[in-house]
Amino acid sequence: MRHIYIFSSSAGETCERVVKATLAQFDVSRVHLSRKSHLRTFEEIKTAVQDVEMHPGLIVYTIVDPRLANFLHDEAENRGLKAIDLITPIISEMQDFLNLPAKGKPGLLYKVNEAYIRGLEAVNFTVKHDDGQHVNDIHKADIVLVGVSRTSKTPLSMYLAAKGYMVANIPLVEGVNPPAKLFEINQDKIVGLTINVQRLIELRTSRLRNYKQSTRSSYTEYEKVESELLYARRLYRQHPEWLVVDMTNKAIEEAASKIMNKFQHSENLP
Repeated sequence: MRHIYIFSSSAGETCERVVKATLAQFDVSRVHLSRKSHLRTFEEIKTAVQDVEMHPGLIVYTIVDPRLANFLHDEAENRGLKAIDLITPIISEMQDFLNLPAKGKPGLLYKVNEAYIRGLEAVNFTVKHDDGQHVNDIHKADIVLVGVSRTSKTPLSMYLAAKGYMVANIPLVEGVNPPAKLFEINQDKIVGLTINVQRLIELRTSRLRNYKQSTRSSYTEYEKVESELLYARRLYRQHPEWLVVDMTNKAIEEAASKIMNKFQHSENLP
């Protein structure tokens, strides 16, 4: 068994892909790859090199900081280990070609990939937790929207998901207690949506027309709609930790901006 060790100041995924692509040029099967990621101090590198001595093999590394890269090279050489630097020569040549200094920050490419993956996860989570679904794991949500029917919970959820937030939304129905789980999670995550009575009637009437249903029902009756909104507002007053957003004549983007402004300054949310 031959051992190849991937050392990186970031995740090490790029380095590993290069190694695997290179190995594909050889008819070998008994090669074991090990990855040591986020090596950003002299002590971490020294420990990693010491670990290699237990099962000596080839070290292939992408260490952005030239001081750390040189230290790794010297540590490996002093212990009789072979080490290949994949990135320093390229950065050096690129600096000369572009006549610009390198940023010297590890993981820049990985952070782009990480943000992309985070966005996909946020959208998947939000779709799965639309309209009160899968309430038992809403503690995993970054934001939980609550409100009566047609207060823009779903479109607002999807807009926030596109910005990388995992969002759950739960409908409030007068006469039906909200799920107990809602009150067990971090209450700072919850956003209550409200709206003007007449505007809500207009939205509900439009929805019924789109579905070719009668617009004469309790769903659009003024007293009933007003009662629903009063119920929701009473609930909001009982929970001062909740952010309340009035959706009357407010664009989704504007409402989302207000919500994100809160959570971007929160320590436990993105």
